[in-house]
Amino acid sequence: MIKPSPKPIRLLYFWIGLAATVAYRLIIVFSFYSPIWVKISWYVGTVGFILYFWHRFKIQKKRADLIEDHDLINAVNATKYKNDEQKQAMNYIVKTTLTSKARWNSLIIFVLTIVALVVGVVMDLAGM
Repeated sequence: MIKPSPKPIRLLYFWIGLAATVAYRLIIVFSFYSPIWVKISWYVGTVGFILYFWHRFKIQKKRADLIEDHDLINAVNATKYKNDEQKQAMNYIVKTTLTSKARWNSLIIFVLTIVALVVGVVMDLAGM
């Protein structure tokens, strides 16, 4: 059975993404007060973005895979609708979900954020 993630899991990733975003914004404020708080804020934001964008990639990929695996583009075309606008709306949703580059954007942000985390850890351990 195809089911969405439980609501608490979806909320968890929402709050992780929000916390990461706030943490990155706080870097500017903390830069006027304490270097340690800048680092803490940067690490919280970076780890948060790794988790959030990995989750977004998985969800976006799952949606595209469902469209392909269940031939939903042809299903939309074969289905009877109340009116042509309803069919066009379904067609738009299915096709743009399949062709969207959002999942690749999420994957790139995820990978580059891991690289940034590794570089940050190495530089901190090296005392740079």
